[in-house]
Amino acid sequence: MGRLTTHVLDTARGKPAKDLTIELWKHDGENVNFVKRVQTNDDGRANSPLLEDTEFTIGQYELRFMAGDYLKSQDHNLPDPLFLDIIPIRFGIADKDAHYHVPLLISPFGYSTYRGS
Repeated sequence: MGRLTTHVLDTARGKPAKDLTIELWKHDGENVNFVKRVQTNDDGRANSPLLEDTEFTIGQYELRFMAGDYLKSQDHNLPDPLFLDIIPIRFGIADKDAHYHVPLLISPFGYSTYRGS
């Protein structure tokens, strides 16, 4: 069975982003449905896959990384409003038996992602 995982690295500090909130949403046509909310651990990861087993289905999903709250907790000299706040990453799951890993690399002024393994 497939699964969905993620992790967040703070590239400005060179370490995992601990205590960053992530929301998972599923797109179904015009509807967007909340699936779950997790917090990253000391390693910048959720403690378990975001989706696995029967929850892991083909479709369009979106991860919303609450980067602004995390960044403010790390640096009190950031501009107001922040350049980056909530970072949405919309992606598709096409293979119900694959591992989809969607990491986020963040700093106060930029981010990147990729399909990891």
